[in-house]
Amino acid sequence: MLVDSHCHLDKLDYGKKHRDMAEAVRKAANRGVDHMLCISVGLSSFPAMLEAITPFPQVFASCGVHPLHQDDEPNDPEQLRQLAAHPRVVAIGETGLDYFYAPESAELQRRSFEQHVAVAVELNKPLVIHTRSAQEDTLDILRRGGADKVGGVLHCFTESLEMAEAAIELGFYISISGIVTFRSADALREVVKALPLERLLVETDSPWLAPVPFRGEENEPAYTRTVAEFIAELKGVSVEAVAKQTTANFFELFKLAKPVGN
Repeated sequence: MLVDSHCHLDKLDYGKKHRDMAEAVRKAANRGVDHMLCISVGLSSFPAMLEAITPFPQVFASCGVHPLHQDDEPNDPEQLRQLAAHPRVVAIGETGLDYFYAPESAELQRRSFEQHVAVAVELNKPLVIHTRSAQEDTLDILRRGGADKVGGVLHCFTESLEMAEAAIELGFYISISGIVTFRSADALREVVKALPLERLLVETDSPWLAPVPFRGEENEPAYTRTVAEFIAELKGVSVEAVAKQTTANFFELFKLAKPVGN
């Protein structure tokens, strides 16, 4: 069993690659991807996302405002608190900092990130973090906000080993996406080799970042297996070992997420 720990099911191009969400979920299950975490990027779109995944008990939800969406939809901490209290919501985010694409909104991003951390601690739900070119500020906000009380995951990780190790010290996990298969990802592959499997998750971030050999296609949760297979080869273990450990890691972190049938 595998878990896609970070996907955007509501953003897939239905009518093109999949007829509907049910087909995307079924295709994932056919490759052993039995559970998914569908990630929120904005509060206004959250209710529709939640409604769309409601028929699928194997799909869990997060609630938050992506750091690159701050200009379009600034975070409202009270609305975030109300929406994130929904029992289907197992995590807060995705939130964080992206100074690579939007350095001009750094102050707004930091304020929103701090608010997300506060809500996560209040609701006792782990954080889903997007971080790019903002290592020091990301770790500083997590430390000052008491994020170690709830833990979380640095998703789609592409930063340094030192940052990964610092996050792990705070009780966080590191999630690896299809980027690890890219030709340009030598540094990331070295990070994955160095990190213990006990602190890793796997994800697609679909519909973006399809792994090799599917680059150029729309990504989908079924490709979680491709990421897991690549990590298994990289670390010299079986894909079954990667699947078993990353699935255990997911349910250890997201304690409100219950495996279907349990």
